[in-house]
Amino acid sequence: MQPSGDFTPVCTTEFVAFQKLMPEFQKLNTALIGVSVEQVFSHIKWVEWIRDHLDVQITFPIIADGLGTLARRLGMIHPTMGARTVRSVYMVDPEGIIRLILTYPESVGRNIYEILRALQALQVTDAQHAASPANWPHNELIGSNLIYPPPRTIQEAEERLKQSQEGELNCYDWWFCVKKLE
Repeated sequence: MQPSGDFTPVCTTEFVAFQKLMPEFQKLNTALIGVSVEQVFSHIKWVEWIRDHLDVQITFPIIADGLGTLARRLGMIHPTMGARTVRSVYMVDPEGIIRLILTYPESVGRNIYEILRALQALQVTDAQHAASPANWPHNELIGSNLIYPPPRTIQEAEERLKQSQEGELNCYDWWFCVKKLE
């Protein structure tokens, strides 16, 4: 979900980029939803303009939040700029839990490839019960491998150390063990 204002150049480029990468989001079983602090008639004209001038048909729904109720509730309205929105992305899981929030200033467009990467990382780490390193899947230290959650007890730490020494786990130390992506 991303808030925007209709007929703004940066938001227009973002909506076009989201639309063009929609097949990648669909592969990850993810629906895109736009949120705009404009009225429905403005959305209709904006989507029409994008289609007619940029040859891109926006097919994901856009929520009209003309009063900014949803935008305010989710922190999408800039606190010192009146009703101006910030560029936010919310990743919501199937249970309706917000799992990730990315917020950009008004002057910086969203990086759709980073949004896709973060979405994939959330899904993979959930499925693998692990964590992803910086720049995953292209981490400088461990490549596309994942990180085991830190041990929660002394016994678990000792077991990790033993497993590492016996070659059962790939660890830098008891607190930093990695596993191959399955």
